[in-house]
Amino acid sequence: MTGTDTLICRTRAGRPRRSASGFTIIELLVVISIIAILAGMAMAQYKNSVTHAEEAVLHTDLFRMRDAIDQYFADKQEYPPTLEALVTGGYLRQIPKDPFTGTAESWTTEQAEPDPTNPADQPGIINVRSGSDRTAFDGTRYADW
Repeated sequence: MTGTDTLICRTRAGRPRRSASGFTIIELLVVISIIAILAGMAMAQYKNSVTHAEEAVLHTDLFRMRDAIDQYFADKQEYPPTLEALVTGGYLRQIPKDPFTGTAESWTTEQAEPDPTNPADQPGIINVRSGSDRTAFDGTRYADW
C-alpha cells in the first residue's frame, strides 16, 4: 500500500456509514403534507360535485311533479288535493324523495286560489317546493325553487 491508499482507507473508516436507501424525516413530512393538501382539495371537490348532483335531481323532481300537476288539471279540470293523488291517478309512479331532506314527506305545497263560483270545491295543489332550509350555490334557498 502506498501512502495515498492508507489515507483513503482511514477516511472511509473514520466516517459514520449512512444508508443510501432511506428518507429523512423532513422528506417524509413534506410528502405527507402534500398528500394531505391534495386529499383535502379532492374532498372539497367531491362534496361540491355531490351537491351539484343533488341540485340537478331537485330540479328534475320539481319539473316532473309540476308537470304531473298540470296534466292532472288538464285531465280533470281541478288541481290534485294531495301529492298522493298524482300517484293514485297514474301521473307519477311514486312521490320522489327530496334530495336534501331525504324524505318524500318534506315537500311543501301551495294551494290554488278557491273558486269563487264554487265555494264547496277544495282548491287543491297548484305548486310544490322543496322542504329544505339549505341554500344553493347560487345563493337562493332550495325552498324558493
